[in-house]
This record gives sequence, C-alpha cells and structure tokens, in this order.
Amino acid sequence: MIGPSGPVTPVGRTRYDRTKRLLDVVLAILLLLVASPVMLAVAVVIAVTLGRPVLFRQARPGRHGELFELVKFRTMRPVDVAGGVVTDRDRLTRLGRRLRATSMDELPTLWNVVRGEMSLVGPRPLLVDYLDRYTPAQARRHEVRPGITGLAQVRGRNAMPFPERFAHDVWYVDNRSLRMDLHILVETVGAVLHRRGITAPGNPTMPEFLGNPTMPEFLGGTELPGQGGADHDAPAPSGPDGRTAPLGDLTGSRGAAGHWPADWRTG
Repeated sequence: MIGPSGPVTPVGRTRYDRTKRLLDVVLAILLLLVASPVMLAVAVVIAVTLGRPVLFRQARPGRHGELFELVKFRTMRPVDVAGGVVTDRDRLTRLGRRLRATSMDELPTLWNVVRGEMSLVGPRPLLVDYLDRYTPAQARRHEVRPGITGLAQVRGRNAMPFPERFAHDVWYVDNRSLRMDLHILVETVGAVLHRRGITAPGNPTMPEFLGNPTMPEFLGGTELPGQGGADHDAPAPSGPDGRTAPLGDLTGSRGAAGHWPADWRTG
C-alpha cells in the first residue's frame, strides 16, 4: 500500500486492519439500531407480498475464499417453470426493484459485518461458482474481507464490466487506507441517492461472470481504469507527489497493464 510518505509498513497495515475492524463493528451496530424500525417494516411487507422466507441466504466466498452465509432481504419470487417465472427479470418484484434501488435489501448484511465475515468497505462478495473463473491476479480480491460497498460500487456498480470491476477491487486491496474507506462510504451515499449503476445494460440485475475471454481482439481492446471509458472521461487527478500505483495485469490480458495515480479518486 502506498501512503503519503511511501510504502506502508506491516506494522502500519496491522494498525489499519485493527482500526478498521473496530470501526466496522461500531458503525454496523449503530446502523442496525437506527435502521431496525425500517427493517421491521420491510420484513412485514416482504412477508405479506412474497411470503416466507423474508431473508435471502446464500453461501459466498469471503476473505481467503472461505465461505460464509450472506444475508439480505429477499427481492425475488421462487423459480416457477410451469408459471413461466424463470429469468431474473420475471422473478424480480416491484418491491424488490425498489429495495435494490435504495439498497435497503442490504440492511441485514450489516449482521455479516458484526460477525466479522464482511466489512463495510471492500470488494463485493460474488458467487462461489466464480472462484475458479478468476485469473490469479483477479483472485487477489479475496485477500481482504468483502464489503457491503467498495471502490467498484462507487465507480459504476453493476453497470461496470467485470474485468474493470475486478481491477478496481485489486487496486483497492493494494492501496486501502482509512481515508479511502471513509471517502468510499461518503460516495456510497451519493451513489445510492442518485441510484447509479443499479443494473447492468440489458439486465435487470447483474449478468453472470463467465470467465475471461482469450480472443486477441478482445484483449487488445480492453480498457483499464484510468485509460478512458464511460466512467473515466476526464483524466484522473494525480497525487501530491505525482506517484502512480501499478494496476498490473488484472483483466487476463498479458499486455494490458496500466497505472492509476496514487490519489485513488479516478472519476
């Protein structure tokens, strides 16, 4: 990790991890207490409109790939082949769309933070099936606890292509700091209020990650963070000393290396 005065020492990293964990627990408990009336109301509405269970539970890979049970509010109907309810578009209810648009479906996930399975900030926990589809570089997103929000979420959320999303995740792993975490939390509020990136283009939720294409024409056209694209129209501001942090080969392309300014704010 690059800090204002150079690389952060292992002692600095340990101090950061301990402080972050303390903040995670305190903030998650406070948010659960404040949001408890809202959570109760949402649970009742889900029970009335969708029935039980009210909560969605699914195994997800956490730190070092260890599995845990993610808990969220349920937003979809069960699959009903006979009734023609099969795709995510069919299964996602009107209430579910509203819960996802406001991120209220994530409120129970605060319990995962309290339990130590997640953090408030970090790479999002994706499906277990994806574990063997990552490149070794992309798999480094599991070196830290997954987060309710993260750098990729405030830079594009579900509208961001997977290779770029993973590049943001791994860059966060290498450059994380309390200052960055607080900035991401503040930006998350704005992203939720403006409802940015809730869905992927042409998809009601998020498409499946099928792995990294190996066609030369794909690899040659891959854009990395800081190299342009819809979410990076303007050049990123450089840090106070102009340092850059290597992005590395995060998209599966041998030659697709880029740099981000040490000041992580890229858009």
